[in-house]
Amino acid sequence: MNSYGDPSSARGRAQYPGANGDHGPADDPYQRPSWDDPGAARRSSDGDRGGWPANNNRAGGASARASVSGRAPSGRATPPGRGSADGGWAAPVSPASGSASVGSASPGRARVGGRAGVGSASVPDAPGSGGGYGAGRASAGRASVGTASVSGGGANGAAGRARVGRAVVPVSPAGPGGPDDPDGPGGRRGRRGTGDLDPAAKKRARKRKRVNMLIAAFAVFIMLAGGGVVAATWYSTSVPMPDQLPLPLATTVYAADKKNIVAKLGDENRQIVTIKQIPDHVQKAVASAEDRNFYTHDGVDYVGIARAAWNNFTGGSKQGASTITQQYARNAYENLQDDSYQRKVKEAILASKLNDQFDKDEIMQHYLNTIYFGRGAYGIEIAAQTYFAKSASKLTEAEGAVLAAVIKQPQVDTATGHKGFDPADNPEEAKARWEYVLNGMVEKKWLSPEKRAQLTYPEIQKRKSANEAFGVKTPRGNVINYVKAELAERGLCTLGPATADKVDCSSALRDGGYKIQTTINWKMQMEAEKAAQRKKGSPLDGQPDNLMAALVSVEPKSGKVLAYYGGDSGADYDYAGLNTNAGVLSGGHPPGSSFKVYTLAAAINEGISIDSIWDARPFTVKNTKIKVQNAGRDVRETCDQACTLKESTVRSYNVPFYHVTEKIGADKVLSMARQAGVRTMWETKDIPPKWHDLTKEKPEDLAPEPFFNVVAYGQYPITVLDHANGLATLANGGVYNKAHFIELIEQQDPETGQWKKIGGAKADPKQRIPKNVADEVTAVLKEIPKANNGNLEGREEAGKTGTWEYDQKDNAHAWMVGYTPQVATAVWVGSKDPKKPQIKTKGGQDVGGSGLPADIWQQYMSKALAGKEAMPLPDAKKMGDKEAGNGKEPVQTPPPVPPNPGPGGGNPGGNPGGNPICQGPNPPPLICPPAGGGPGGGGPDLPPGDDDDGGGGGNGNGRGGGGG
Repeated sequence: MNSYGDPSSARGRAQYPGANGDHGPADDPYQRPSWDDPGAARRSSDGDRGGWPANNNRAGGASARASVSGRAPSGRATPPGRGSADGGWAAPVSPASGSASVGSASPGRARVGGRAGVGSASVPDAPGSGGGYGAGRASAGRASVGTASVSGGGANGAAGRARVGRAVVPVSPAGPGGPDDPDGPGGRRGRRGTGDLDPAAKKRARKRKRVNMLIAAFAVFIMLAGGGVVAATWYSTSVPMPDQLPLPLATTVYAADKKNIVAKLGDENRQIVTIKQIPDHVQKAVASAEDRNFYTHDGVDYVGIARAAWNNFTGGSKQGASTITQQYARNAYENLQDDSYQRKVKEAILASKLNDQFDKDEIMQHYLNTIYFGRGAYGIEIAAQTYFAKSASKLTEAEGAVLAAVIKQPQVDTATGHKGFDPADNPEEAKARWEYVLNGMVEKKWLSPEKRAQLTYPEIQKRKSANEAFGVKTPRGNVINYVKAELAERGLCTLGPATADKVDCSSALRDGGYKIQTTINWKMQMEAEKAAQRKKGSPLDGQPDNLMAALVSVEPKSGKVLAYYGGDSGADYDYAGLNTNAGVLSGGHPPGSSFKVYTLAAAINEGISIDSIWDARPFTVKNTKIKVQNAGRDVRETCDQACTLKESTVRSYNVPFYHVTEKIGADKVLSMARQAGVRTMWETKDIPPKWHDLTKEKPEDLAPEPFFNVVAYGQYPITVLDHANGLATLANGGVYNKAHFIELIEQQDPETGQWKKIGGAKADPKQRIPKNVADEVTAVLKEIPKANNGNLEGREEAGKTGTWEYDQKDNAHAWMVGYTPQVATAVWVGSKDPKKPQIKTKGGQDVGGSGLPADIWQQYMSKALAGKEAMPLPDAKKMGDKEAGNGKEPVQTPPPVPPNPGPGGGNPGGNPGGNPICQGPNPPPLICPPAGGGPGGGGPDLPPGDDDDGGGGGNGNGRGGGGG
C-alpha cells in the first residue's frame, strides 16, 4: 500500500534547504540522476568502477560522502582529512582547501510521489579554495524519496546537493563485498582498459551498458523537464479552484408533463449532484476502479508522472494521470487538456493544491460531476440515467460498479482498436472489469465478501445516447427559439451580443444549467408531428417533395402553445414563426381568406350587422388598376348585388370585404388583427419584404399605406403562430392571452446541486375584443364547417379556409384555421422550394385550403380533442346596422324551370341540378354548396389572391389580388 499522505513514511513529502539556507525546490523526479552529474565526467577511466571514486582510495583526502537514510532525513559529509565513519576511504581535496563541512539536510514538506528506489546518490563536489574537487558518494539502502537536497560547502561555503536516484545498492566499501571484492557488487568487473572478463561478466557488462544508456537518455529528459517545475509552481498559484470554476451544465427543456424532453442544450450533457446524492458504495466503487489509495494519499503520484513521461518519451502509449485528483484536474481545467510534458507537471501541482484545499468528499464530488462515462453522458447523474434509466441516488452496488468500470475507457479507442468497457461494445471485458472493481472493494473492506457473492451483473439499458435530444435538430427544436426570446423578456439574458451584466441567451441556455418546463402538450405535439410532418400517416405522405406544412395549436383560455411544428429541425427554417437571417426578418405567409375573420370582427365592432347587404360583383377601384374579384366565380348565380356579410364570409367572396374595409378603414382591420394577437405583418412590394411590428406601430400610420384595403382578404403575410394566437382570442370570447412557451424556469446551483425557481408563466389576460363581437364572429365561422359537412364529428367548431396564388393559375399558400373553446389551431401548406413555389397534389390539382390543410387540421384536432368535452359555440345575436351595406335588395322572381332536369345534371359552378332552389339568384348557403370557378388574375409583381378554387383580381402595382 502506498502511503503518500503520511509524513513519517519514506514516501512522505520533504523539503531540504539549499544554498544559503533557502528552501530548495520541491522534490522533482524529473531531475538529473547522479550518474549524469558533471562530476562524473571528471573521473578517470582507470578508476571508474560504475560510480565508485576515481581517486581509488588515495590517502589524505577529505571525504564528501553523504549518508541518505530511507526517509532521507539528512545527508552528512565527513570533514576533510577524516576517514568515513564506517571505515571507508576518503578522497583528497586540493592542498589549499580549508575545512569544508557538509551540513545535514532537514526534512521539509514537499510532494514526493511514488516509489523512488534509491541505491546510491552522488553529491556534487564542493569547490575548495584551491580549485580541487572532492568526489562524494552517498551510501543508502532503499529510500522512497524522489530527490533530496543536501547542503554542503567547500572552503568558500558553496553548497552541495545530493541527487537521489535509483542506482546499484552498495554496501560500505570498508566491509566485505566492496568494489574490489570479487564477491561484492560488481564483482569481477574489470576496470576500463583492462580485459580478461569471463563471458558471463562480459554479458553483464553489455547489459549494464545498454541499461545505462537508456537511463542516461531518460536522465537528460528529466533534467530538461525539471525546469518546468518552477514555472508550474508559479502557475499553480493563479489557477482557480473548483468553487470558482463553473462547469458547463446542460439545460433541459421539458414538455408540460415535466417528463418528456423537448430538447437538451449545451456542449456537455451534465447535471450536478452533491456528494450526499451519490451513494457511498458508488463512491467506493469508483475509488476501487480508479484509485484504491484515494482516501490515504495526498492526491499526487510523481513517480506515476515520471513513468508516464518515460513511456511517452520512449514511444509507448500515451499515459495520463493516475490518481482521481489528477484525473479531475485534467478534466476540469481547459488548459490541462493537451498532452505535453509541461501539462503533466502543472497537473500534478494543481492536484496537490486541490488536495490541500479540499477534503476527499469534495474532490470525489467534483470528479464524479466532471468525468465522462460514454454515450454522451458527463457526470454520474446523466450516466445513471443513460445506463440504468434512474437517478444516481437510486443506483445499486452492482450498477455503481458497472459505471465505475466504464470510466477507464468508456468508448472504442480508434487508435488502438480496444473496444472499451461499455457493456454494449465489449460485454466480456466490461464484466471482467466489473469483477475487478467489486473485488477491490472487498480488498479495501468497502464491501463484505457475503454481499459481493450475492451480486449479479445488472441489466443495462440499450444504447441510447444521452445527446439524443441534445440540441435543436428535431421537429421540436423551433420551440427553443421562443424559449430564448422569453428568457430575454424576463431579463435573464440578451438576444444580442453579451453585455457587461447580461450573457447572451444562447450561452445562457448552453452553460446555465436550466430546467425549463414548457407549455407543450406532449400528446398533442406528437399528433401535430404525425399530421403535418411528411411521414407515413400524414396527409402529406406521398405528396410532391416541395410541399411543406406548419401547424400551431394554442389553448384559448391561457395562451399556452400546446403544439408547434414549423419544420423537421430547429436549426433550419421555421415555417410557423419568425426567422432572422443577415438582419432580415422572415417567416410570414399570405393568409388569404383566412384573414377575413379579423375583417369580419372589425366590421361588427364598427356596428355593421352580419345581415347587412353588400354588392359582390367584381370591379376596378376608381383611379387605380386594382381589380377586385371573387376568385373567378360568377356571383350572378348566387347573391350578386345582395350578399349579406354572413353569406359573403361563408362563401368567401372578396368584393364585399373590400367594400367593408373601404367603409371602416384598413386601419380598423389592422387594429382588430393586432388586438387578436397578430404581431408581425410584411409588405409585399419589395424584395426582401419589409416587416412591421404591429405592437409598436400605430395602425393609422400603416394604413392605407403600406397596407391598403386588400388587407381585408389576406394579401399581406403573417406567421402561423400569430394566426393561431388570434383565433384563440376569438375562441376565448375576445380575451387575449399572449401565446407563450415557458411555464416554469429553474436553475441548478452548481455548488449545492439544488434547483431554485427563477421564473414562471405570467398570466395577463386582457379583454381586447368585446365579447359580443368575438361571439358574433364565432357564430358566423361555425356555419362554414356545417356547410361542408363538418370536420369534427359530434362537435361544433369554427373554421375558415384561405388560399393565395403564385400567379394567375397556380396556388402558392393554402390555410385552414379554426377552433373549439378548448383548442385553436392554424395550419399552413406551401412550398419549401423557392424554385418551385406552386403547390399541387401528386395528381396535379391545385392545393387549396379545403384540401390538404383541412385534412391535416381535421386529423390533428380529432386526436387533440379526444377525451375532451364537446362544448357548444355561441349563436349569432344579429346586432348592428343592417343598412350599412352598399348592396341592393334582390328582386324576387320565380325561378325558371330547367328543361329536362335529369338526375345528376347541374349548372356550371358546381350547383346540383334538378334543385330549383339552388338555381335562383339567392340560393341558401346551408343547402346549396358554393359555386366553383376558374382561376382569377393578379398583379405581376406579387402573388395575387385565390380562393379555394381560384384567384382574385390584380392591379400590377403590388396591391391587387383576391383571397379565398
